[in-house]
Amino acid sequence: MKRLFITADIHGSLNTWMTIKRLMEPGDSLVIAGDLFDTRYGNYSHTDFQPDFIKQEILNISQKFYYVYGNCDLPLFFPGYGSTLEFKAFNRKLYLHHGHTNIPVPDDIDIIIQGHTHLCSLEKKESQIFMNPGTITNPRNKLYTYGIIDNFQARILDLKTGDPLSVIDL
Repeated sequence: MKRLFITADIHGSLNTWMTIKRLMEPGDSLVIAGDLFDTRYGNYSHTDFQPDFIKQEILNISQKFYYVYGNCDLPLFFPGYGSTLEFKAFNRKLYLHHGHTNIPVPDDIDIIIQGHTHLCSLEKKESQIFMNPGTITNPRNKLYTYGIIDNFQARILDLKTGDPLSVIDL
């Protein structure tokens, strides 16, 4: 694995999904912190709302894929996942959840990733790093963002410029 490409709150947007595919590099793994499909509230009459297409693409994705349900995802639409996920990458323990409920995070976790707010943030509290990649679908502050974690850094990037908005060395 080269990098973790981290996003959240796609809400079934085909435009967002196609943007993510263009931004990912060979060897990247994809991390989605919930609300990928929005099959609970999504508007099937809107042409950009394409959860079925995105689902088929993900079923055939060649990259490693980490995903948790968000409050707008119906698990029956894409069974086999949960509301939290622990995994290892770059010799660190990561904890993935959507963030719409208060979930106790184990103490031995190095990096906590969540979505839900549609606002990016990256901060270190004591020995843990907290990342919310924001969203490139419908940010609440008009700042379209995503996250990258590699062997050396965790960072939030601006979609329009590609510039890092926040960086923490690992």
